[in-house]
Amino acid sequence: MIQVIHRALNILEYVAKHKERACSLTEIAASLELNQPTCANILKTLVDANYLEHLGRKKGYRLGPMVYQLTGDLSYNQNLLQVAKPEMEKLTDKLNESCILGIIRNQKRFILHTVNSDQDLQVRSKSERDIYETASGRMLLAFLPEKERDALTASIGLPKPEIWKGIKTKALLDAAFQKIREDRLVITLSPSHIVGLAVPIEKNGTVIASLSIFLPESRYNRKGNAKVVTEALIEVGNKINRAMSL
Repeated sequence: MIQVIHRALNILEYVAKHKERACSLTEIAASLELNQPTCANILKTLVDANYLEHLGRKKGYRLGPMVYQLTGDLSYNQNLLQVAKPEMEKLTDKLNESCILGIIRNQKRFILHTVNSDQDLQVRSKSERDIYETASGRMLLAFLPEKERDALTASIGLPKPEIWKGIKTKALLDAAFQKIREDRLVITLSPSHIVGLAVPIEKNGTVIASLSIFLPESRYNRKGNAKVVTEALIEVGNKINRAMSL
């Protein structure tokens, strides 16, 4: 077996054996008798491929979504998925618009679950997107603990003007996040004329995901449709939140 593949599998197996907690780079390297630079490079590759999730320099690594997708194991965010999936299906049935459940993974917005509409003109979203680009990404960022949010935004920098207009300084970014927390709603319009709307999904007072609808601007702006879409999204978001608190 090629040595680097063998080492990558050993790392995955080690993290899987300790999946109840995060494993640090120092711990993994010492346990597997790897030098830290080599271990760090392999970890980065596994993180980029979503087989591991990096929770931060001090917190370490845990299994990522691709591991659970390969095995069909729904224990990854199982309770959230069990609660949200039927409500998302009802939402798409009602509006005939696609909806997604988004979370933050590796400094990007990652789609945990999608329900697609059957519209002739459909909007598809990549499983991973720049966290500033999407309504769900902005919602998730706004509700991160302040230290985590500051560390993440310091790492990725300010949003590009074509992605989020008017955010020229950290102070303006912080003010935008404050408004999102107050409104509990984000509405975005992409350069390709796609409207995204997002609301927070909570458990025990902590935002753990974001529920989002996205559709062409032309459909969103049909008479009365913006109000219908927004109210339906908020209603379903609140319903999921109540179920998650039980």
